[in-house]
Amino acid sequence: QVELVESGGGSVQPGDSLRLTCSASGGRVLSSSIQAWFRQAAGKGREFVALIRWRGGSGLYEYSVKGRFTISKLNGGNTVYLQMNSLKAEDTAVYYCAVGTEYETNHRLYKVWGTGTQVTVAS
Repeated sequence: QVELVESGGGSVQPGDSLRLTCSASGGRVLSSSIQAWFRQAAGKGREFVALIRWRGGSGLYEYSVKGRFTISKLNGGNTVYLQMNSLKAEDTAVYYCAVGTEYETNHRLYKVWGTGTQVTVAS
């Protein structure tokens, strides 16, 4: 069973940057898998942020983060990154990484999840 562990969250000011890391271990992730980031703000539902194919390539982004966030993965590695620049207060949430089998933004289609890392953006 693959396990996902997120790290890199923290408290920053508006305009700052953070890089989140999601490390996979304990099993083999198929090269056809999809790696995604979702977030959940207090009192709100889980929201898609970005996804990338496990074998790499360009990412797909939620509209509000496009141009500010970048999802990436080193070829052959077990770690996916989410570089977050120009952070805004509305980016405050718990960020989760997930692995799925379909190139989709619906969180219900993802079966393997990390426990999340808190990102707080406040002045």
